[in-house]
Amino acid sequence: MDFMVWSLAAAMFTTGMLGGLSHCVGMCGPFVLAQVGACANLPGPVLSRARGSMLLPYHLGRITTYAALGALVAAGGGAVTRMTGVSWLLAFILCLAALLFLRQGLVGLFPRLAGGTGGGLAIGLGQRLTAPLRPLFARPIGLNGYLLGLTLGLLPCGLVYAGLASAMGTGDPLAGLIMMAAFGAGTVPALLAISLLGGAAANRWRSTAARVTPLLMLVNAFLVGRMAWHMLG
Repeated sequence: MDFMVWSLAAAMFTTGMLGGLSHCVGMCGPFVLAQVGACANLPGPVLSRARGSMLLPYHLGRITTYAALGALVAAGGGAVTRMTGVSWLLAFILCLAALLFLRQGLVGLFPRLAGGTGGGLAIGLGQRLTAPLRPLFARPIGLNGYLLGLTLGLLPCGLVYAGLASAMGTGDPLAGLIMMAAFGAGTVPALLAISLLGGAAANRWRSTAARVTPLLMLVNAFLVGRMAWHMLG
C-alpha cells in the first residue's frame, strides 16, 4: 500500500470522528441510549453495569462489519478489473466516491440541497430493520453486544457508502479493510460520549462538528479524486 492509501485511511478516521458528532449522534444515538438503559437495569455490581454501558463489544462489532465490507468490496473491485482488463474501472469507482464525498460536503454547507426527507426515512428504516433485534437489546453485553454491532453496522449511511466506494476503488482488500476499520474506529468517541455522558453532552459539540465536517468531506473528495487521477496517470 502506498502513502495515498494511508493518507486516505487517516482522513477516514477523522471523518468518522467528526461525522460521529455531526451525523452518528442523531442516527445511531438512539440505539446506543437504548443499550445503555438496558445495561443500567441489569442485575449485578454498579461497576459492572458502568463498564457494560461503554458498549465496547458493540463498537467492536461495528468496526468488524465496516472492515469486512471494506475488504469485500475492494476485493470485488480488484477482481472485476483483473477479469475485464479494464484498468480505468477502479479510477471510475474512485471518481464516484469523490462525488459522494463532494455531495456530503456541499449538503453540509448548503443544507437545502439535501431536501427534507432523507434523514427521517433512514431513521424509520433503521427502526424497522432493528425490530427483530429486541432480545439482543434487552441484554446488550458480551456476545449480544458484538452481534448488535455486527448487525447495526449494516444500517444505511451516506458516510459509509462513500467510504465503501473509496475502498472498492483501491482494488486491494487489505487497503479496504484498513480504511473502513479506521472509519469505524473514528466513530467510537462520539458514541462513547453518548453512552457515558448522555445525548445532551454530545450535542454540545455537534454544532461545531457540523461546521467542520463539510470541509473535511471536501478534503476527502480531493484525496479520492487525486487517487483516481494517479491511477489514470
